[in-house]
Amino acid sequence: MKETWELAFDKLMEHEGGFTDDPRDPGNHLSDGRPGCTNLGVTQKAWEEYVGHHVTHDDMRALTRDEVNPFYKKLYWDSIKADSLPRGVDYMVFDMGVNSGPGRAAMTLQACVGAKPDGAIGPATLAAVSNANVDDLIDKFSEARLEYMQSLKNWEIYKGGWERRVKEVAALADNIAIS
Repeated sequence: MKETWELAFDKLMEHEGGFTDDPRDPGNHLSDGRPGCTNLGVTQKAWEEYVGHHVTHDDMRALTRDEVNPFYKKLYWDSIKADSLPRGVDYMVFDMGVNSGPGRAAMTLQACVGAKPDGAIGPATLAAVSNANVDDLIDKFSEARLEYMQSLKNWEIYKGGWERRVKEVAALADNIAIS
């Protein structure tokens, strides 16, 4: 929902942290062979696509929360139709969208509510979500998100942080849903 956006963005920034150029992270590899990096959760590849030109590691290090706010709002929050989702569910689907892509987050939500998993949240998905019990949906979505992460080849490297994040996101989603 609209009133959840700022809280969702603030919590995302707590989880995403600062600059990294970890070569084990698939997000830190650019298709043209340049080594990439990530700052505030934004990969260099995604930022270059957003701004329409190449950027340097120094440019990435200099990113601010204010600069990346509209990036996250447009490419993740708006793309998963978060303003039309129930409170708590909006935050949870947004957070997964940032980590795994909005299409994957949408398909996970769709699978959890029995909608056709096409990766695009539309009227049928929104109707199915509106008929779901929010508490049950938060639990089911969190389990599905963790199962997806466990299927990734770099699970062993990042599992501690990923498990913690899924748990923290679910707890906050529950709190948002009841507030």
